Amino acid sequence: MVELTLPDEPIPQGLYVPAIVFGGLAVSAGMTPRVDGRLMVVGTVGIDVSVEEAFAAAGLAAANALSAIAHSAGGLRNVMQCLRMTVFIACGTDFFEHSAVADGASAKLREGLGDRGTVARSAIGVASLPSGAPVEVELTAAVAMG
Repeated sequence: MVELTLPDEPIPQGLYVPAIVFGGLAVSAGMTPRVDGRLMVVGTVGIDVSVEEAFAAAGLAAANALSAIAHSAGGLRNVMQCLRMTVFIACGTDFFEHSAVADGASAKLREGLGDRGTVARSAIGVASLPSGAPVEVELTAAVAMG
């Protein structure tokens, strides 16, 4: 396991918080592949965005979700176990490689957290996502109360 370098806490793009902690659980808002508030990839997977590009974008979105949770929980050391992740993929009705895209998010969590990054996961195709993002990731984790 390589020590994961998290991005800065994500900048909300609306009236919400990046993550919230309650009763030993932390839930992230939906995170897109942004760096410093700027969307790094735009488009529809399978049309404008390749599966490989979407895989990488899903990894960045998952890192943002984990960063939001870690900041809300007082640090990555307080993230005890990632539990559930939903990966939304902007795609057409004839796209069926949802799992291949969502694997980018799963791989990013496992890369930095090992078994603590293993999640139950859903990959869902949608017509569009905020600001034209190709992917959006929501994450729930168990956190230490400190």
